[in-house]
Amino acid sequence: MFYSDERLGLFIDGANLYATARGVGFDIDFRRLLREFQGRGYLIRAYYYTALAEDVEVSTIRPLIDWLDYNGYTVVTKPIKEFTDSQGRRKVKGNLDIELAIDALEMAEHIDHMVLFSGDGDFTPLVAAMQRRGVRVTVISTVTTQPAMIADDLRRRADHFLDLADLSQKIGRDPSERAAREARRQAAIDTTPQP
Repeated sequence: MFYSDERLGLFIDGANLYATARGVGFDIDFRRLLREFQGRGYLIRAYYYTALAEDVEVSTIRPLIDWLDYNGYTVVTKPIKEFTDSQGRRKVKGNLDIELAIDALEMAEHIDHMVLFSGDGDFTPLVAAMQRRGVRVTVISTVTTQPAMIADDLRRRADHFLDLADLSQKIGRDPSERAAREARRQAAIDTTPQP
């Protein structure tokens, strides 16, 4: 539930939202997402968090990051770290949970309602901390997949839960756009000079 006079802050766990949207079966249209929440209250800030590969120039997420940065989102990134575990397996790590939590806590006095796009149960203590500061919290994820993409403790802790599947008509990309976008992306790759 949203009130038109509320000050909203969006906090988007990029990797989690991407996986959830894929699980539900649609692509996010970030222009429509921003408009949707601007219409639900007074949007103070929309944060988007994602890890980037070291070679960001060839990263497939780079065009999205650039677009978000120029179109009303505050983008927070950090490099993916590669390491070898004790069994000699190569692993990658790129978690921005702490950055999201710090930004949310710093924004608490400036917003009335936090909208968290993530199902990660690690955010349950953050939700409780925001609520103690008088901020209402809506969590957006899904229970329509098997298994559900949201941790049960996070869903229970939130003031409100919105299923991403129920927002697909409002914030989803037209499916026909995907084929055109993929064709443009492939054409760009095909015309990139190789060293």
